[in-house]
Order: sequence, then structure tokens, then C-alpha cells
Amino acid sequence: MGRRIAPLTLDNLGDLPLPCRSCVFWELDPVSARVAEESGKPELEKEGWISAVLLEWGSCGRVVYVDELPVGYVLYAPPAYVPRSSAFPTSPVSPDAVQLMVSRLLPGYQRQGIGRVLVQTVVKDVVGRGFKAIEAFGAAGRETPSCLLPADHLRAVGFKTVRPHHRYPRLRLEARTTLSWKGDVEVALERLLGGARGGPRKEPALRPF
Repeated sequence: MGRRIAPLTLDNLGDLPLPCRSCVFWELDPVSARVAEESGKPELEKEGWISAVLLEWGSCGRVVYVDELPVGYVLYAPPAYVPRSSAFPTSPVSPDAVQLMVSRLLPGYQRQGIGRVLVQTVVKDVVGRGFKAIEAFGAAGRETPSCLLPADHLRAVGFKTVRPHHRYPRLRLEARTTLSWKGDVEVALERLLGGARGGPRKEPALRPF
């Protein structure tokens, strides 16, 4: 069984689940996102955003594969590349941190620790670029917007609240905490996915981590 985590590029952008391939919630400001959706061209905007970030900053995502089936992904970037981040009441993201925008796993691969491995992979990447942490806007309460990560899930993988809010707290994961987790990323992924079984590819409902 093949298992790997690959950088997100224009070549594998199509491996993101269908709702996420055309979602520009984070990539555009609210007005521009609405215009893109109304014009029927959000996929092109998504591709343009990925291309620009890759050229100017570098890798901004990871995709998890099992037997070449994409089972999850994570997207992240400095807040300067994430226009929507300034719209939150708990903004801005700290200048020494990269923003974790969104992370999703297919239902059959949840609660196996894969989300934690993805986060660890992101932290190792951004530390190499001089950042000290990753931050995210969590969603609290009964209703969770589809493009936001539930605050409880973020806390479950080690995030701590740095600016509380009844709906959109901002949470932070220090790099030194994450890099102290035991096990190399590849070894951890091998162990976590050892019992997984990939099935026919379809477009299932997505859930965070």
C-alpha cells in the first residue's frame, strides 16, 4: 500500500475534493469572492491564487495519498496572501506566524491521527522559512462554516487560544511544541495509515481533520 504526503501544486490541484477545488473563501476578499462565484469562474481564481503564492512564497499546501487516492489536504500561507483573514474580529494573525487556512480528511481516515501529522508537516515547513508558529481562526458554537476549522478540533491537535471570541477565536500552535512530538513525519504516517484501505474514488462529504 502506497502512502505519501505531497506538496500542493497546480499539477495536483485537481486532487482536492470537488467543493474545495473551486472554493475561494480564504483566497479572495468577500466582495471579490462573490463576484467570482457569480461569474462562474471560482476555479480560475483558485488556480491563479495557488500559482501566485507558489511563485512568490513557495509551497502553500499538502495532500495526503493512500494508494494514490487523495484522502486529505491542508492549505496555509502568510496572512498577507489571505485576504479574508482581515475580516475576522480576532485578526490579525501574528507577524511571526503562518495562517492555517483549512484542513480536511475524508471520513474513513479521520480519528487516526492523520490531521496531527499534517499539522506537524506544515510546522516543519514554515519553521524552515523563519516562522515560529501557525495560527488559525476557529469556529465555535453549534454551526460551523464549511471553510472554518472547529476550534475544538484545533485544540485537539495542540492549538491554544490566543484571542478568545464567542464565535471566531484565534488559536496558535507554537513550533517548538509541534517539533517536540515524537516520530518522524513519514514514520508517523506509515503507522497511522497502516490499517487504512482505499476504496473507489468519489466525492464524499468532507470533515475537518
